Amino acid sequence: MTLFEHPLVPAGSAEPAVEDTGRMLQMITGYWVTQVVRTAAELRIADHLYPAGATAAEVADAESLDPQATFRFLRACASLGLASCQDGDRFTVTPLLKTLRTGHPDSLRDLALYGGTASHWAPWGNLPEAIRTGAPQAVATLGAPFFDWLAVRPDDAGVFTAAMTAMTHGLAHQLADVIDLKDARTAVDVGGASGNFIHTLMLRNTELTGMVLDLPHAGADAVASAERLNVADRFTFVSGDFFEKVPTADMHLLKFVLHDWDDDSGVRILRNCRDSLTPGGRILVAELIVDQLGTPGLPPLMDLNMMTLSTGRERSVDEFQRLFQRAGLNLAKVSSSASLVSVLEAVPA
Repeated sequence: MTLFEHPLVPAGSAEPAVEDTGRMLQMITGYWVTQVVRTAAELRIADHLYPAGATAAEVADAESLDPQATFRFLRACASLGLASCQDGDRFTVTPLLKTLRTGHPDSLRDLALYGGTASHWAPWGNLPEAIRTGAPQAVATLGAPFFDWLAVRPDDAGVFTAAMTAMTHGLAHQLADVIDLKDARTAVDVGGASGNFIHTLMLRNTELTGMVLDLPHAGADAVASAERLNVADRFTFVSGDFFEKVPTADMHLLKFVLHDWDDDSGVRILRNCRDSLTPGGRILVAELIVDQLGTPGLPPLMDLNMMTLSTGRERSVDEFQRLFQRAGLNLAKVSSSASLVSVLEAVPA
């Protein structure tokens, strides 16, 4: 059987062999879908089709595109449920495509833009070499470690920061639901980028003073976000390096930070946080938890993402516990959120 002899078969086919072939074909051609989604985001297809729909010619005119190529692209979008076609050449937005609308609070547009970039794809293309050597592939494909590469490319760093914000917008509320804020007065979002997480907590606790510690490129977005949410009078952006020093606070937040780094680097970050805690303070680590075997879905795949891009990894609870112990911390509590992300609370030993 070839790709052209049978459609991409959905799960549940009556013939297991056909179903398996169809699923494998979906996997093999998955990158087609990713690039369609990225292109839909880049060309603002959701904005053009919302709310009344548009013809391919109208979209082409708005974006200075080739009309025939635009029609072919929108036809492919319709085949994926990203648009519906009515009245021959008029396409309308679907609920799925609405997730790529510009400016919507829950928009995934920035994440879609980042997911299709060469900086993300190139290291993944070297996955076999990452498995052979155990080494990340950013240097081989980008010419520098991933975060060093971003540091000298402000435009790419902006895309990355926006993507991380998009990925965690809804997540911040789910994590806030399992975090006890009643005794917190000061909190630092370590590596917090635009501050989505800390700002969410500040809205939950009007007595909380919040900070973001991150590299300079994130500062403008973090301050603008605080102003937009009317928490600017309680918020400070601190430009710095968490490998060097962390501001003093009674709560340090590490959301998707430790998974970027190897164990030795993670211990260094945690020690800096521990040394900057006020008495009775705590460190909250928000991460995916991966078991050694049998973890379904996202966590093992995110672990491969870390393996190709950086020296980091996703970890099990036991692995986090060992990391905390090396940093002079004890694991006090693990809280599951409504998402796949858990919050691990660590306190000085």
